[in-house]
Amino acid sequence: MTREGISPRGTWSNWAGNHTRTPAAVEYPETLSGVVTALERARSAGRRFKVVGGSHSFSDIAAGDGVVASLDNYSGLVSADRSTGLAVFRAGTRLRDVHPLLDPHGLALPNMGDVDHQSLAGALSTSTHGTGLAYTGYGASVRALTIVLASGEVVECSPTSRPELFEAARVGLGALGVVVEVTIQCVPRFALRAEEKPEPLDDVIESFTERCEREDHLEFYWFPGTRTALTKTNTRLPWGVERSPVSWASRLIDDELVKNGVYGLTCRAGARFNGLVPLVNRAANRLVSARTYTDASQKVFVSSRRVRFRETEYALPFETAAEALREIVRVVDSFGEAISFPLEVRATAADDVWMSTSTGRRSVYIAAHRYVREPHEAYFAALERVFWDFGGRPHWGKIHSLDAERLRPLYPRFDNFLEQRALADPDGLFLNPYLERVLGV
Repeated sequence: MTREGISPRGTWSNWAGNHTRTPAAVEYPETLSGVVTALERARSAGRRFKVVGGSHSFSDIAAGDGVVASLDNYSGLVSADRSTGLAVFRAGTRLRDVHPLLDPHGLALPNMGDVDHQSLAGALSTSTHGTGLAYTGYGASVRALTIVLASGEVVECSPTSRPELFEAARVGLGALGVVVEVTIQCVPRFALRAEEKPEPLDDVIESFTERCEREDHLEFYWFPGTRTALTKTNTRLPWGVERSPVSWASRLIDDELVKNGVYGLTCRAGARFNGLVPLVNRAANRLVSARTYTDASQKVFVSSRRVRFRETEYALPFETAAEALREIVRVVDSFGEAISFPLEVRATAADDVWMSTSTGRRSVYIAAHRYVREPHEAYFAALERVFWDFGGRPHWGKIHSLDAERLRPLYPRFDNFLEQRALADPDGLFLNPYLERVLGV
């Protein structure tokens, strides 16, 4: 697989391998005019048009059978202003490349998730987020967008120029047009001190909301079959602070050998012999050691993930965290199969982005994973029933079963979004079966 999703033969697959398509044509535009030309060719041929980024979504939000375009060759920093913190990027820029481009300007993204494979436009379009109650997902940091509409018109939108299109497109699901440039509100670059340690699961669940109020960034992992949570607490520090990064030996042993190498082997064994999984999870807990380190923000936020999995994640009202987590633990403990992959729990601030999973409310995010060689359907379905009971909103780029009828009550501006989609793409050039399901169009 090349270009992280599109093979030399023109077949597209997502990172987890659960969605594969053979589009009629593949485009790699290198300029804005190239994007417009590619779109016009698709429209003239009567084919739908989808843009793929890092192909890291677990849902089929980016899947297309018509024309698929990669913006890998339309990437990079256009401009950055240290005084305002505003940076303009071409939309194909990968998250992993953002900080090296910002660093000479003394800037950084205000927050990040724990994966950086995605393109900037893809992260915005799916409501991707990190953790921290004072911080939001990527979409809320957007200050302006340049979009190519279905007609081929190139429009700039912001809070003062075509504001309703802007509000819809900050988390646009790939349904409004091709995002080609993004203006992001950045912050002065900073360091993070990370403290990772095992703690009793029940204590972490009970104290999670209070600790989120107190700490800059808190998340934890729980391996089913154990009663231990692995917490990660990140504290923001001035850029010039003395660094104590993860040592070469710790990175090799903890991150590569244990978290990727040994864990990959144990997942493969567990997929063949499910009874081994509880032993594997307890062993994994013992192998991961407590550690504290300080480094540049992006080096602390992002973790290496090479063992492939499939994922579902829902955003629940923050105040329901303890009750919801206790119920999730009960459901997982009583599930008919042992689960090898951990659950991940994070939290973010509320925002005002129409289709953001945190729109209008602070959120606790609960993510569940299943190794790629194990069936995920029944496990995710059992968890979804709990998420629904607590008013959860599914991550747009992860596996879920909701349709427009179920999603509309969760998003106060759902119909406003549909109005903007109809105006921007009246003939459905950017639609696919996933969008037809979740939007009801």
